[in-house]
Amino acid sequence: MTLIYFILILGIIILIHEFGHYFFAKRAGIYVYEFSIGMGPRIFKWTRKNDETEYSIRLIPIGGFVQMAGEEVEDDPDVPKNKKFMTKTFGQKFMTVIAGIMNNFILAIILLFLLALFNGAPQNKAIVGEVSKDMPAYSSGLMKGDRILKINNKKAASYDIFTLELAVTSGKTEVSEKTITLEVDRNGETKEITIKPKKVIEEGNEVYRYGFAINDEVKTGFFASLKYAFTKTFSLLYQMVLTIFYLVTGILGLKSFSGPVGIYNIVGQAASSGFWSLVSLTALLSINVGFINLLPLPAFDGGRILFILIEKISGKKVDPKLENTIHAVGFFLLMALMILITYNDIIRLIK
Repeated sequence: MTLIYFILILGIIILIHEFGHYFFAKRAGIYVYEFSIGMGPRIFKWTRKNDETEYSIRLIPIGGFVQMAGEEVEDDPDVPKNKKFMTKTFGQKFMTVIAGIMNNFILAIILLFLLALFNGAPQNKAIVGEVSKDMPAYSSGLMKGDRILKINNKKAASYDIFTLELAVTSGKTEVSEKTITLEVDRNGETKEITIKPKKVIEEGNEVYRYGFAINDEVKTGFFASLKYAFTKTFSLLYQMVLTIFYLVTGILGLKSFSGPVGIYNIVGQAASSGFWSLVSLTALLSINVGFINLLPLPAFDGGRILFILIEKISGKKVDPKLENTIHAVGFFLLMALMILITYNDIIRLIK
């Protein structure tokens, strides 16, 4: 069942993303060779009458593509020039490329809205919910209702940012033994609390615990759910921006990231928690796909958007062969990175 869920989740996210490209490409009159879900060998294809596009399902369910005329390194003389991507207007090209990203964010907002509508909308503030007695947080003076503003002098007012900063703080050692300093708001008064974690034995393993939990209060109703869907999406996007920053600055390493194998493992964990956990994970992965594609790097949608903007600002056409070659090289480097991350995932599973 985990394999089925994995394929379904990635399939939905990829289908929604690629359909955005496909819809606006067709609308702009761009010749589309193929609409594919999956990568690698083709296992199924079909065509429609009076439609040049081949619709395919490929073996490896970790990607997809919409192959348009004008994106190949070598120019195709059999396709009319006015049906090639690079001959279209700025607006047509921009919408064709960014539509996949937009669709991923829209999918996430819809899923988060449904999640909150049927289960309640969790508050996304870093407010202390419970403080366990006989644990460091209690003896350090942390109290229920304290609103966390900073952790180790880094802003962490939202739950998503707090969990990221806590993971970054404690993730440099095999066990989370790092002391943290919290700046909290208590009834309008700012306090600074330092907490050194306590070593405890859980299920035969040594772990370190601070001894507090974040408030899990939820609100119900249509508007509360709608607000949650948008605020949660933007909060997760900001979390991802920080994650990339920590990767570039070396605070986080590649071993902190997961590829298809790691995602498969996470899908299995979510499935054991029920349907709505899978919905939440699908929303998170959809935001991830949208955000990663927004990065201005070759082979990503953001890289293509960058070239489109350069053309618009400079008023000069970028050599299509040069641009497509850069994207092709970027794609091979991306595949190499994927192999490295997958290797790390496998090693983690073995351990």
